[in-house]
Amino acid sequence: MQELHDAPLAPLTTLRLGGPARRLVEATTDDEVVETVRAADRGGVPLLIVGGGSNLVIGDQGFDGTVLRIATTGFELDGTDLTLAAGEVWTDAVAHTVEAGLAGIECLAGIPGSAGATPIQNVGAYGQEVSSTITEVTAYDRRAEETVVLTNAECAFSYRHSRFKADPDRYVVLRVGFRLEDANGQSAPVRYAEVARSLGVGQGERVELALAREKVLELRAGKGMVLDPADHDTWSAGSFFTNPVLEPGQYEAFLARVHDRLGPESAPPAYPAADGRTKTSAAWLIDRAGFTKGYGTGPARISTKHTLALTNRGAAKTEDLLTLAREVRDGVREAFGVELVNEPVMVGVAL
Repeated sequence: MQELHDAPLAPLTTLRLGGPARRLVEATTDDEVVETVRAADRGGVPLLIVGGGSNLVIGDQGFDGTVLRIATTGFELDGTDLTLAAGEVWTDAVAHTVEAGLAGIECLAGIPGSAGATPIQNVGAYGQEVSSTITEVTAYDRRAEETVVLTNAECAFSYRHSRFKADPDRYVVLRVGFRLEDANGQSAPVRYAEVARSLGVGQGERVELALAREKVLELRAGKGMVLDPADHDTWSAGSFFTNPVLEPGQYEAFLARVHDRLGPESAPPAYPAADGRTKTSAAWLIDRAGFTKGYGTGPARISTKHTLALTNRGAAKTEDLLTLAREVRDGVREAFGVELVNEPVMVGVAL
């Protein structure tokens, strides 16, 4: 276990933003993770958990407490059952499952971050979510001061949400269990229209696993969503805003605003959600509100490849990014009456 003081946090995040940590601990075993968390809790010391740093916006003042970077390793495959240590690099784990001929997470290739973060956010992309394959999550319960195992149902997954996200100060994920599918080298049914079109197949059809992964990586790279230190379009936290899910009355009011602003022939993206609600596209809203790719003149700008990514062009501060995020959020609200919600976790700052 390594320990540093007044340690820079920006290099630990994909945004390359944020001030220093008073104390930074890197844990390589579950016991070290639990020991560090328990000591901080009993000592009343503020604690920040960091994995791959792909979903964090840390304030310029840094973090006045202990930052725990989880660097545990472990990839255990038993038939179609997979167990990942929280610190495993997610995109590497996906590649290994494809190499093993197992389907279920191949369309989540290229997503930066660690395996332990995936259940917290219920990570999803291109028609797949981890909630469909996770069987259990082993976590340290800070309230009970014991290690617990939560079933899929107990994780309370929903769109980009979970029990862990709802109660962020209670659980520290240690290991994640998945049940994948042996489909004789074939992918899971391709659900996402863009992926299906790119592969030249119909939605619901299967393709070779490796081909599905490669196509997703190609699509993500085209949107600046595969990390590249030389490409500032990838210096982001991925999608900065979640796709809004609207109640029936909200959706009708939203449609009226769209037709007033863009004309009665305009039809925003609409996808059925639970309880009669409708999910629409944050990227569509941002673009139609006037915030197009590359928007901005300062050190923080919208990606030139994807309107959902707010990027550090190399010399930004966190406050630069937040100023841009507020401008986009407020502009969408003014144009369409819809409130965008940030997807990354805010540390010491707020929109």
